[in-house]
Amino acid sequence: MARLPGLLVRTLSATLRPRGWSERDAAARTPRIMEDKALEVYDLIRTIRDPEKPNTLEELEVVTESCVKVKEVDEDDYLVIIRFTPTVPHCSLATLIGLCLRVKLQRCLPFKHKLEIYISEGTHSTEEDINKQINDKERVAAAMENPNLREIVEQCVLEPD
Repeated sequence: MARLPGLLVRTLSATLRPRGWSERDAAARTPRIMEDKALEVYDLIRTIRDPEKPNTLEELEVVTESCVKVKEVDEDDYLVIIRFTPTVPHCSLATLIGLCLRVKLQRCLPFKHKLEIYISEGTHSTEEDINKQINDKERVAAAMENPNLREIVEQCVLEPD
């Protein structure tokens, strides 16, 4: 009978404590929040159209749910990491696909973020060079100044009808 008050106190305090009050509760919620943010990112990029084909990046398996990772940098800032897989190891449009991913997320993500976009390791013959290009702010800005390239990107990132 002596254990009953202790059990009762623990049960009542767990029931009455505001949700998310303990550090353990917050730690348990964090992975779920990151998964939700990753799904939010994936939902935005899966509808991007391939520059050469009528298919989306999701249909071509260039992007999948598992290719998106989100990490919390601080309370309201996140690091979004995407690793996409070109359809062939010598895909000439891999840089353009990376640019489309970047433009779509910069325009549409509703939370504060930093983007890192990479080609999945071992899936492209010049992945190192392309990774450098699609993560360099100056190169991205210069590419978007080209009206022909900007038009292609705009067509790719438009939502399907």
